[in-house]
Amino acid sequence: MLIAGNWKMNTAAGEARDLARAVASSVRDMETVDVAVCPPFVHLVEVSAELRGSHVRLGAQNMHSANAGAFTGEVSARMLKSVGCHYVIIGHSERRQYFGETDIGVNVKVRQALDHGLLPIVCVGELLEERQAGREKEVVSEQVRGALAGMDAIQPGSLVVAYEPVWAIGTGETATPATAQDMHRFVRSLLREVQGADSALILYGGSMKPGNARALLQQPDIDGGLIGGASLRADTFAAIVAAAAEEA
Repeated sequence: MLIAGNWKMNTAAGEARDLARAVASSVRDMETVDVAVCPPFVHLVEVSAELRGSHVRLGAQNMHSANAGAFTGEVSARMLKSVGCHYVIIGHSERRQYFGETDIGVNVKVRQALDHGLLPIVCVGELLEERQAGREKEVVSEQVRGALAGMDAIQPGSLVVAYEPVWAIGTGETATPATAQDMHRFVRSLLREVQGADSALILYGGSMKPGNARALLQQPDIDGGLIGGASLRADTFAAIVAAAAEEA
């Protein structure tokens, strides 16, 4: 199980330090679950320091596809690795929606992350209109295949996929456990086809909260959660980690 917190564009410096310290303390006895927090870029170094000595790992919310160069305002995989990042989120629905990220761009970033020893959390998921049109599996299939196109089999434990039903992010809506399990099972079958092995964790990323975490995490193909709003409080985040520990 992996529970990863995506803090998005939230927290000032002191708030980030306090939250990281509180998370590390709150989950210290839950070592059967892999835990990560992904703060904004500007807080990575300070959060890394707060996590030192705990089993909580550091992640970033995005990265550029190039190793270095004249890309003002961007951050490379090499930079992330140098400040202690273990994970990097790639292709989040908000990056696709607001910044025009494409499956081709996600593919290049995944390659770059793997080349630098980062563990990519690759996000896939459908919009409400795509689900209403019955195209949800077609959309997710295109995203998974695009993200991993042309790659040799990725080493076990070196890839995470997060299924985000976009219609459930920040809306208070959540896929039912049965709906989420159906898509997770489909993603797992795609990974077997594309990669030739079942070597990735598959997280649910659609408004997982303490109240619904256990029902979701009990599903056989749901291996954890990518947590947004509920990761901004140590107590709610720790409650989700505790639910995962019960199922681990």
